[in-house]
Amino acid sequence: MAPTALLSVSDKQGLVELATALHRRHGYSLLSSGGTAAILAAAGLPVTRVADHTGSPEILGGRVKTLHPRIHGGILARREDPAHRADLESQAITPIDVVVVNLYPFRETVADPAVSWETAVETIDIGGPAMVRAAAKNHADVAVLTDPGQYGDLLAALADGRVDASLRRQLALEAFRHTAIYDSAIS
Repeated sequence: MAPTALLSVSDKQGLVELATALHRRHGYSLLSSGGTAAILAAAGLPVTRVADHTGSPEILGGRVKTLHPRIHGGILARREDPAHRADLESQAITPIDVVVVNLYPFRETVADPAVSWETAVETIDIGGPAMVRAAAKNHADVAVLTDPGQYGDLLAALADGRVDASLRRQLALEAFRHTAIYDSAIS
């Protein structure tokens, strides 16, 4: 089975180049939501939309897209655990090996004094932090990228044959830092 990368980003910088390299050079299947999927498809990349992957449409005006067991099970499953592998198989869940997520631009949005309370609330990302935290928790099996500046490190590691535990651990640390800063901005 091909490795899978889940891409769902608000900052699209370097997105197409990363996805192209993951798919064409390293054989990854691409899984994506919303606008990210549209950009990848427009670039001619084969991408599976999250809604097609989960069998559940985006609902509540886009508030719920990725909060689904087929997403979080794929991210959180420990690959060496026979019970986890059995759960994946019985539920037809594909493991997700790379998670590329950066969050809705909350700080940038609320920096504008004209932004309404309602707009600020709608800019609070829920699914993104959940995926980032899940991937960081399971860094033994999953690489998590939260910033376009990290894309080169991942691609260099893949060019050398694999993403080692040290890089996954560093990316997880940066991911937890990213969500902590995000939550601090909201609070």
